[in-house]
Amino acid sequence: MELRGKQKQYLKKEAHHMNPLFQVGKGGLNEEMLYQIGEALEKRELLKVALLQNTDEETEDVAAVIEEKLQAKVVQQIGRTLVLFKPSTKEKNRRYSTIVEKI
Repeated sequence: MELRGKQKQYLKKEAHHMNPLFQVGKGGLNEEMLYQIGEALEKRELLKVALLQNTDEETEDVAAVIEEKLQAKVVQQIGRTLVLFKPSTKEKNRRYSTIVEKI
């Protein structure tokens, strides 16, 4: 699913007040963290991931890995924070994707 401008704008607005749910630190982005991010995206559809100062990872690299491995979309990158979106496969967890499809 490719996001258009209005859809991204809506998701950015919804994510604005969220706090980062995951923090990539000294250990970097590993398989366990990717699994947990994937599970959280399945339940929430929209979340933030922050890169701490002590990490060796680059924000663009983390974004590319998440997009490739989880098929999630990076809606926005603000400094060292990523806003991620992935439509849920379960009907009961669809909060944002139903609205995004209508926009």
